[in-house]
Amino acid sequence: MPTPVPAPPAAPPIPADLENVLKRMRFPYLRKAAPEVLATARAQRWDPAEVVRILLESEIKGRDEATRRNHRKQANLPTGKTFGSWKEEESSIQRPMQHALSTLEWVHRSENLALTGPSGTGKSHFAEAIAHKAIDEGMQVSWFTLESLTATLGRAAVDNSVARTVAKITRCDLIIVDDIGMLPCGQAAAEAFYRVIDAAYERRSVIVTSNLHPSGFDSIMPKTIATAAVDRLLHHAHIVLTEGTSHRLQQATTGHGVRPLA
Repeated sequence: MPTPVPAPPAAPPIPADLENVLKRMRFPYLRKAAPEVLATARAQRWDPAEVVRILLESEIKGRDEATRRNHRKQANLPTGKTFGSWKEEESSIQRPMQHALSTLEWVHRSENLALTGPSGTGKSHFAEAIAHKAIDEGMQVSWFTLESLTATLGRAAVDNSVARTVAKITRCDLIIVDDIGMLPCGQAAAEAFYRVIDAAYERRSVIVTSNLHPSGFDSIMPKTIATAAVDRLLHHAHIVLTEGTSHRLQQATTGHGVRPLA
C-alpha cells in the first residue's frame, strides 16, 4: 500500500493590520490569495512589482468570475445548455454560420438573430449556448418566453413602471425571446413584444426563436403591432432556418430519451 503523501504546510496568515486594510478596501479575492502568494514570493525572492501584479490579478479574476455568476443567475437561462453539449455536426445550420454567430461579433454590432424552424431542431439550444458564451465574455443577457415577457410587463403595468422595466431589460447586451408562435397571443403579449423590440432597436441585440418565420407573426398577434415589431426586428437581423425532424423525437424513438431502468 503506497505511503500517503503529506499535504504541504499551510501558508502563514497575513498580518492582522494588512488583513484589516484589505477588508476595508474590499479586496476579498486578493485577501484570500495573499498568504500563499506572499509565502511563495519570500521563498523565491520575487520582485515586489511581480507580487503586486499577481495579487491584483487575483482580485480581478475573482471579481470577473463573481460578475459572470451574477449575470448567469440574473439571465434566467432555462436549462444550462452550452456549446459544450452542442453537436454542430447534427445541426441543419451550416457550420460556417454556426461559427460566425458563435464569435458574437454581431452582438457587438447590435444586430439581431431570428432562428426559425420546426420544433426540436435545436433553436433554443443554440440560442442558450450563445447566451452562455455572451455571459462568459462579460455581457449581460435576459431570457424570456413570450409568456414570461408578457407577465413581466403586466406586473409593471400595475404600478405604472412599464417604461422603467423595459429600460432595465434593454440595458442587457442580449435579449432572447424563445418559442414564439407555439400558442396564439393576444394584445398584451403583442404589445410587450413590440415595446422590447422597439426599445432595443439599433441599441441592443435580440434573438427570437420560433416555429414561424417572423414575417408570419401577424398570424398569431394583431397585424399592426406585428408588422411594426417585425420591421424593427429584421432590419439588422441574421435569419437562420433550421430543418429536419425533432432531435427530441429521434432520441425518444431510439431509446436515448431516458436512462434504462435498473
